[in-house]
Amino acid sequence: MAVNWGGLVGVIIFYGIILAIGLYASRRIKDKTSMEDVMLAGRNIGLFVGIFTMTATWVGGGFINGTAEAVHSNGLVWAQAPWGYSCSLIVGGRFFAKKMRESGYVTMLDPFQKKFGKRMGGMLFLPALSGELFWSSAILAALGSTFSVILDINKTASIIISACIAMFYTLFGGLYSVAYTDVVQLSCIGLGLWLSIPFAFTNEHVSSISLTKEDWLGSWDSRKSGIWVDYGFLLIFGGIPWQVYFQRVLSAKTARYAQILSYTAGAGCMFMTIPSILIGALGASTDWEATDYGRNATDSSLILPLVLQYLTPQGVSIIGLGAVCAAVMSSADSSLLSASSMFSRNVYKLLIRQDASEREILLIMRCSILVAGAIATTLAITIDSIYGLFHLCSDFVYVILFPQLLCVVYVEFANTYGSICAYFIGLLLRLGGGEEILGLKSFIKYPYYDEAEDLQLFPFRTFSMLISLGTLLSVSYLTRYLFTKEILAKEYDVLRCVTNQPDPEDAPKITMKTIENKERFQAQMLL
Repeated sequence: MAVNWGGLVGVIIFYGIILAIGLYASRRIKDKTSMEDVMLAGRNIGLFVGIFTMTATWVGGGFINGTAEAVHSNGLVWAQAPWGYSCSLIVGGRFFAKKMRESGYVTMLDPFQKKFGKRMGGMLFLPALSGELFWSSAILAALGSTFSVILDINKTASIIISACIAMFYTLFGGLYSVAYTDVVQLSCIGLGLWLSIPFAFTNEHVSSISLTKEDWLGSWDSRKSGIWVDYGFLLIFGGIPWQVYFQRVLSAKTARYAQILSYTAGAGCMFMTIPSILIGALGASTDWEATDYGRNATDSSLILPLVLQYLTPQGVSIIGLGAVCAAVMSSADSSLLSASSMFSRNVYKLLIRQDASEREILLIMRCSILVAGAIATTLAITIDSIYGLFHLCSDFVYVILFPQLLCVVYVEFANTYGSICAYFIGLLLRLGGGEEILGLKSFIKYPYYDEAEDLQLFPFRTFSMLISLGTLLSVSYLTRYLFTKEILAKEYDVLRCVTNQPDPEDAPKITMKTIENKERFQAQMLL
């Protein structure tokens, strides 16, 4: 198969448009050195742009490619990510968005460092970072597989080029560039995918999906019901503690706007997943040997680009390719900005150089974008399954971060002792269950462990999360009781979080300022 020059020209034009919009939006922060201006667009994201950027952030390449892959390989009943992440946005809007926005934090990790201390916040950066990197990897891998099928371009080269373009305009424009390009990208996703559906449905080699529903609906295996429940909870609650989500929440003009963005984006994600589900069903209903592809579609991770390439006219497939490119860009730039924001503020500023100027922090943030992009690109090239990466990105976030976030927001007596114990116990229990994608063998065999398949049938991720939550609550309550009742002397409070607390002037400070007649809060913890 020769290089598809028409498609290649179309992609170059699309990338040029996105790059131009991103650079144009970057003029909004020209000569501005405030962290809020770059990381949160000056907390001035309106409702219209906010809805688009929140939805586009989740509807990425991993979302649309991974959904089609899951429907084609295991059936719709096992494609849990679309509705799971949609529900997570709604739950996040109901229980977390308002509280976080009203508190005026700059990143998701700010409340952790305020309550548990700057060093514990730095430790919690690690699972948050792993989530962002796996997320970026999933969407870059989705783009690489699409390019290799439709354009016959080397997968590795396409991943590297796309990552470089996303990094370039994110470097200069911050959240302004990301948000404004998201408006165009989400429009392209909707147009490209929905346009391809009628052509694919009417292709002569595609059977009616009503006749092949057993293939694409999938079958329920009661033996694996624990796995289904485990992933369901993981996606709903593990989809909340993300900087990429809270960056949108914290950039909203008001707390009420932050909630509306979450609810609307949840509904938008469900709507945008319909084309991917249909494409997966069409892929399972196609006689691939009769098409120009000439063989069975055994690699489910390629099913979306295969449908676009072989079941639609060339012009439509190019537009569909633009949709995939848009999906990748809309999520890749967001994840890179989120990871770099947390590192520059919560690690570099609060742990390494507390007296760093905002200009220096912005420089570190831009360097972090390059490093995070390089790591995500490497993972995308070396790990095969798009849907596997899509799941994995929420795994450690769910087990470790969600219990911590819940307690930071709602449990007044939670303290650093409980946080540390919960962190390591949750991590141990999760790693003990193994992870096939990372080549990690299980060393804890939970109930119903399948020796023949080396498979954990018990919902061990949810179990690990609940044990982590219980540990945080019980250890925090116990240590508070021991110190406040003076069973243990004040000097034994070595973490200085119960009775032996630092002087007020050394405690985290939260200041407020007014800019352009809009109330803006900036949480700066000067420990």
